Amino acid sequence: MKAYRDWRGLGARGIALAILTAYAFLALVPLYWLFATSLIAQNAVLKFPPALFPNPPTLENYARLLKAGPIGRWLLNSSVVAATVTFFTVLFDSMAGYGFAKKRFPGRDQIFWTIIAMMIIPGQVTLVPIFIVMSRLGLLNTLYAVVLPALADVFGVFLMRQFILTIPSELEDAARIDGAGAFTIYSRIIVPLAAPALAVLAIFTFMGNWNNFLWPLIVLNDTNKLTLPVGLATLQQENTVDYGLQMAGAALAAVPMIALFLSLQRYFIKGLTLGGVKG
Repeated sequence: MKAYRDWRGLGARGIALAILTAYAFLALVPLYWLFATSLIAQNAVLKFPPALFPNPPTLENYARLLKAGPIGRWLLNSSVVAATVTFFTVLFDSMAGYGFAKKRFPGRDQIFWTIIAMMIIPGQVTLVPIFIVMSRLGLLNTLYAVVLPALADVFGVFLMRQFILTIPSELEDAARIDGAGAFTIYSRIIVPLAAPALAVLAIFTFMGNWNNFLWPLIVLNDTNKLTLPVGLATLQQENTVDYGLQMAGAALAAVPMIALFLSLQRYFIKGLTLGGVKG
C-alpha cells in the first residue's frame, strides 16, 4: 500500500512538473519570437509561413535601428531615469517601512493605512496636477520631470513594512544595548536582513520605470531627451509598421531588464514569499 502511494505521489509530481514545464515554455515563446524576428532580414519578416529560426541570422535590423535615431542617447536617458528612481525608491521606502514596522509614535497605524489608501487612486487621476507642478517648477522637457514624481512608491512602503515586521525585534534591542543609533540599526541590521525584499522592490521599480511610456511622453518633447520606449515609438511610420526595426528596438530594451532579473533572481522568490507573512 505504501509503495502504491509513493508511485501515485511520484506520478502526480511528474504530471505537475510536465504542466509547469509546458506553461514555462509557452511563456517564453513571445520572448523567443521577439529576439528571433529581430535577427531576420527586413524582406523576410512577413513571410508566410513564418520561419521558426532566423536563417541566416542577420544584424541588419539593429544596424538600421542605430541609424534611425539617437538610440544611445535614449538608452542613456532610460538608464539614468530607471537607476535614479530605483535607488531613491529603495532608500526612501525601506526607511519608511522600517519606521512603520519597528518605531512606535502617535498615529503610526492611522498614517500608514492612510498612505496605503492612496493605492486605490488611479495614476491617470494625478497626471494633470503633477504636470502643473512640474510646469510651475520649470522642469518640463527635462529628466527631472520624469524622475521627481517617482522617487517614492506606496507599494514599496507596504512591501518593506510587511517584510521588516518578520525581523525579530530582539536583534534591534541587542544593537541598541550596544549603543547603536537608529540609522546604524537600519543600515547594519535591517538593510542586510531585508535584502530579499529590497531586491524585489528594486526589480519592480526598475522594470516599471524602464518601461514607463505615458508620463515621459507627456513631459518630454526634445528628441535627445526622450527615454527609450518613447523614442522607439517615434520610429514607427504613420501608415506602415517596420516590424524588424520595432523588434530590434524591443529586444534592445529588454536586455537590461533580463540582466537585472537574472542577477537578483536568488532573492526574488524569497522576497515574494516572505513579504506578506505578517500583518
